Amino acid sequence: MPAEVRRTIVNIQTTQIEGGKAVPVPTRLIAAIAIIRNPWFGRGWVEDLSPEVRDIGPEIGKLLTGMILDITGDKLEGYGKASVVGMGGEIEHAQALTHSLWFGNQFRDAVKAKTYLAFTNTRGSAGTSLMIPLMDKDDGGRRSHYQTIHLNVQDAPAEDEIIVALGASIGGHPLHRIGDRYQDLKEMGRDVDNPAGV
Repeated sequence: MPAEVRRTIVNIQTTQIEGGKAVPVPTRLIAAIAIIRNPWFGRGWVEDLSPEVRDIGPEIGKLLTGMILDITGDKLEGYGKASVVGMGGEIEHAQALTHSLWFGNQFRDAVKAKTYLAFTNTRGSAGTSLMIPLMDKDDGGRRSHYQTIHLNVQDAPAEDEIIVALGASIGGHPLHRIGDRYQDLKEMGRDVDNPAGV
C-alpha cells in the first residue's frame, strides 16, 4: 500500500548573525517534511503495524532523503528525524514509521552515516510544534552539531494524518563555544569510550 501524501515541504534556515556577531560561515538547517494519511487511522487497535511500516517506511524515507540531498549534496554534516501524529492516532503510529530501519536507513545509508538518527515523536493537532533534533552523522559526541530545527505546519497534522520529517545541517551551531564532550570526559576522569562508566 503506497503512502497517501497530501503535501511535502522544504524549510531552509540560514543563520548569518548570532548574538549580534557575524557568523563567518553561515549555518544552514534544512527540514524535509511529508504530511501523509495515517494508514492505521479509523481501524481501531491494530496489533501488527509491520505491513504498513514495510510498505510506507522506505517510500517516505527515500522521498525525504532526496529532498534533503537536493539541497545539501555532499555537504551534509548533521541529521535527525521527527514525527507528529494527529489526535486521531497513537504515538505508536508516529514511532512506527520513524523508528523503523525501513525508514531511517534510507537516509543513513545515503549519507554514509555512522551514528543513530536523533529523534522526537509527539501527538497533537494542526500547528503543533515539530522539533527535529540533530547530531553529527559520523560522531555522536561532537557537541557543536547538537542542534534543533523548530517549526510548525499551520494546517497539519489533521486528526487522520502524520507529519514525518527529516532534518539536516550544513555546519554546526553558529559560533559554537561550549567545548567538546570528549574534553569534558577527560577532565572528569571518565573513559571516553565508556562515558556512562558501565
